[in-house]
Amino acid sequence: MFLTADLLLNYQRCSRRAFLDTFGDAQHKDPPNDYLAKLIQDSTAHRRQVLESQAYRRPKYASGDWIAGAQETLKLMQEGVECISQGVLTTEDEGITLVSIPDLLIKQPGYSVFGDWLYVPTDVKLSKRPKQEYQIIAAYHVMVLAAVQQEWCETAWLQLRGRGLFEVDLWEAVPRMQEIVNGCLVALRQAQEPEVFISRSRCSLCHWYSHCYAIAKSNHHLSLLPGVTQSRYAQLQALNLTTVEALAHTSPTLLEPLAGFGRETAYNLVRQARSTLYNSALLDEGLAYGSGHFYAQSIPTAPIELYFDIEAEPGLNLAYLHGILVVDRIKQTQTFHPLLAEAPDQEPIVWQQFLDLVWAYPDAPIFHFCPYETQTVERLGKLYETPDELIRPLLSRFVDLHDRVTQTVTLPVESYALKHIARWIGFDWRDSTANGAQSIYWYAQWLETRDRKYLDSILIYNEDDCRATYVVKEWLTAFLESAMGASTLQRMAEEGAA
Repeated sequence: MFLTADLLLNYQRCSRRAFLDTFGDAQHKDPPNDYLAKLIQDSTAHRRQVLESQAYRRPKYASGDWIAGAQETLKLMQEGVECISQGVLTTEDEGITLVSIPDLLIKQPGYSVFGDWLYVPTDVKLSKRPKQEYQIIAAYHVMVLAAVQQEWCETAWLQLRGRGLFEVDLWEAVPRMQEIVNGCLVALRQAQEPEVFISRSRCSLCHWYSHCYAIAKSNHHLSLLPGVTQSRYAQLQALNLTTVEALAHTSPTLLEPLAGFGRETAYNLVRQARSTLYNSALLDEGLAYGSGHFYAQSIPTAPIELYFDIEAEPGLNLAYLHGILVVDRIKQTQTFHPLLAEAPDQEPIVWQQFLDLVWAYPDAPIFHFCPYETQTVERLGKLYETPDELIRPLLSRFVDLHDRVTQTVTLPVESYALKHIARWIGFDWRDSTANGAQSIYWYAQWLETRDRKYLDSILIYNEDDCRATYVVKEWLTAFLESAMGASTLQRMAEEGAA
């Protein structure tokens, strides 16, 4: 059995993924993800670009034959080769072979089993940030390398995109790495499948996602409730609150004292469970009197309304599409305007087209979902030195529907992302598999192939996002008006009875 750096990286993210990668049935894996394939391609290209500036030698061995690779790498290290690329390092730990393949092994002055030199590892990463998990892997390279050269090196490096070399603090990283490695080794030896826990921020690109999600869905697992983190789930387990029904019938006061909860979180989780159990939207009880009218009034309805959604490529720091749906309630028309940069250098042109369009309707509220659109408009305004008198009044017209939803209602959804909310209401995307990551892939394919089918797919997806935002706004407005009307009648009845 092997413990590789990739397996250790996955274990840090999800112990279940590490288990399935080792013991799982490969037939349950999802097919290759386009966006993940793009990330791997970009990472490979970045690594190749970095290595072009290095004079190195690479051990010759058949792909996956780590034992042969380790033998060939050892020969190069014994020769004192200045720089080794994709060298294989191995050591044993009670029947499990630890495998490390740093991108570079660089010769440094010092003392090791080889003579008056030793090697220091460097990993090349596409990321601009020295993520903690990457530093742990760098420390893992150092540990396995120490077993090979019989001496610990004092440094390890990450070569980051756009940032250059980052020195890993081994005094901090090594103890944490050893703890994680020990946990991973125990898990591999026990070969016991960890419980499913769905965390969308970590699970979305995993090739076991559909397999795990199906299990979680069939079991109505609490991790599908918004707000149930792994640490909170452990607290709920200790109280034997492991079902939606049990949590729905629990008093929030029981959860308030728990670490990581508090009054607001306890209240929200119990309401979330009740909403899910009964598949119904619930008005926040704190809004029933007084403040609820403020939130209802803060969602304007105007003769003309704009619904805005951006598609962007973070790797290029590029906003390549400003999609705007113009809803004219007087004429009863809906017109979609896709302001698209067909090449990265067209971003300033598209930015000006956006300004021209939104200022053609100076009184129209601009609805969007989550803060990204606001943040991007502020960023582009500074980047292109747009006069402040055009940006500040514009931002005051923005209405974040995600904020309005989460501040006023609890919905029986697994996430308060646009897709989950709109689909619960009844809206369907024309391409059910489309998402922001897929849009990034499509744009990259357009730039590479100039095949317009990729642009067409982006435009369809973006238009549907804008229309979904409109549907959510219409539903929320109607729900709040109905709920606030009912609560007013109830209050009047209560006051009359008093």
